[in-house]
Amino acid sequence: MPAINNYLVLSALGTDRPGIVDRLTKLLLDYDLNILDSRMTVLGGEFAILMMVRGNWNTLAKLENALPELRKSLGLTIICERTEERQPSADQLPYMVEVVALDHPGIVHHLASFFSQREINIEDMVTGSYAAPHTGTPMFSVQMSIGVPANLHIATLRDEFMDFCDSMNLDAVLEPMKR
Repeated sequence: MPAINNYLVLSALGTDRPGIVDRLTKLLLDYDLNILDSRMTVLGGEFAILMMVRGNWNTLAKLENALPELRKSLGLTIICERTEERQPSADQLPYMVEVVALDHPGIVHHLASFFSQREINIEDMVTGSYAAPHTGTPMFSVQMSIGVPANLHIATLRDEFMDFCDSMNLDAVLEPMKR
């Protein structure tokens, strides 16, 4: 029996309509592929999905060869890339970041720059805009999972992060990930 430890990252984008997830996941099931991780959302009128699947090498190759027809039948832009299973890093500590602020341009960039300058990897991020209850004020939220190098002094990082957030008028939390 061939090894099933072959991985593919698939991203798809197209006009939102009912049934896309149904058709896409049915196709993956037909190819005997297992979805390991995925994110799906609708942004404006566009559907977007990102997923990692696992299967036999030859099954992944069949899916890759079927991409032109798959793109046409689903009406999606689809990109696939082979990958490896990510090994946990013993030298990184999992932390989560939550930020809420008045909505204004540059929040994500400034956060990304803060962490990048300290060699901290952003591993997952979700952002959203919304109107504050009662006032309707435009608000922005960010939730991130980050990998903090184990050699970084956490108290110093937390102090620097809170000072950074204060300077940008961001309400934020930086705490260990509870798994």
